[in-house]
Amino acid sequence: MISVFDLFKIGLGPSSSHTIGPMRAARTFREALIASGAAARAARLETTLYGSLAWTGRGHATDKAVLLGLAGHAPDAVDPDEAERVHAAALAGAPFDIEGRLVPFDPVRDIVFDVAAQDLQHPNTLAFRAFDGAGALALEQRWLSVGGGFVVREGETELADSGGGAAAPYPFRNGAELLARGRESGLSIAQITLANERAWRPAAEVTAHLRRVREAMLSCLARGLTREGELPGGLQVKRRAAAIHRRLEEGRMRNTRAAHEPMDFLSVFAMAVNEENAAGGRVVTAPTNGAAGVIPSVLRYYRDFTPYANEAGLDVFLLTATAIGAIFKMNASISGAEVGCQGEVGVASSMAAAGMCASLGGTNEQIENAAEIAMEHHLGLTCDPVGGLVQIPCIERNAFGAVKAVNAASLALHGDGSHRVSLDSVVATMRETGRDMSHKYKETSLGGLAVNWIEC
Repeated sequence: MISVFDLFKIGLGPSSSHTIGPMRAARTFREALIASGAAARAARLETTLYGSLAWTGRGHATDKAVLLGLAGHAPDAVDPDEAERVHAAALAGAPFDIEGRLVPFDPVRDIVFDVAAQDLQHPNTLAFRAFDGAGALALEQRWLSVGGGFVVREGETELADSGGGAAAPYPFRNGAELLARGRESGLSIAQITLANERAWRPAAEVTAHLRRVREAMLSCLARGLTREGELPGGLQVKRRAAAIHRRLEEGRMRNTRAAHEPMDFLSVFAMAVNEENAAGGRVVTAPTNGAAGVIPSVLRYYRDFTPYANEAGLDVFLLTATAIGAIFKMNASISGAEVGCQGEVGVASSMAAAGMCASLGGTNEQIENAAEIAMEHHLGLTCDPVGGLVQIPCIERNAFGAVKAVNAASLALHGDGSHRVSLDSVVATMRETGRDMSHKYKETSLGGLAVNWIEC
């Protein structure tokens, strides 16, 4: 089972699999150094990045994430300004202080981008090694960053029990089982998710996390609507969300409002979040950083543009989205390196469609239909970021994912929940499509738009 605490993590941009995951793995390695006693004799640390982490790690700030993790910082706690200071200090030659022992670390020498390694267990693999003063290996760990900020030791089972051993009162592994639990219990999908969460943690803790996630999402969106200038990375991509939003607000004041104005706001909301993500700001994996703009933008669209929106509806949105995201995580993937962007923006759009449908009073069957519609029209979506940066086409792609989510929810609400293609069929198709997709279209920047953009 997957928890709302697993799917919605607060951290730094620009990537959950390439930034948050490696930072968590590096920090865990540091803790293992201390716990094993190896830190007392460590004289040098080395990190090797493989696969997609090697191909696009520089653009996704994987090297910076490793530095922060080895320095002891957690992605949900480190301040973005402090992260910049630690990164600059390491580049200037500052050693790591590990339990009072100063361990030298040269990012140029000690972070290796291995683009030649083959036969990896996962395309996002990284290894940490500590050596003593004689050059002997003191400790080694290999980790997999499997998407959405999830990390697992190489060779271990990917999905852990989120409940810490407690049984979920309404267990489900797929869409059919989720609908069955609803029919048996008479509960909505949001109520099923909440009951499972409360079996694992105190109710107050669950409520606090939902509020914290919601506030982080909407705060990130609000920041993105005020920031201007050029995004880092060298592509010279300028932020657009603030200027577009300003024009939309001016149009509202003059009462020159187009019929499609709500969709314009929805799009700019999504762009604002992903511009913040691209700049390394604080975002929420939803379910990944590359797709972090879809759910917050639809959430705010629900709050600002639908009648009868309320606080309870915002929680229903997130709880319902959690159940749908869990189904994709358990049965396919939310990693662009594994299945392409259909696993990131596609899954986010499916989650948002379900959440929107639920918040507007949809039945469980209508919610499942909304999730299916949204993913069905993202099947085959590649992950080919230009320059390995989460900017082109990622920022605009989140806007389109948000629009599809609202459209899918609307279509589902106009039906009775019955449809020919089930969510489970679409999940299986997404998994198979990702398996068949060439690796060059899966977050390597070796194909697609990433290599053809100069010609456009």
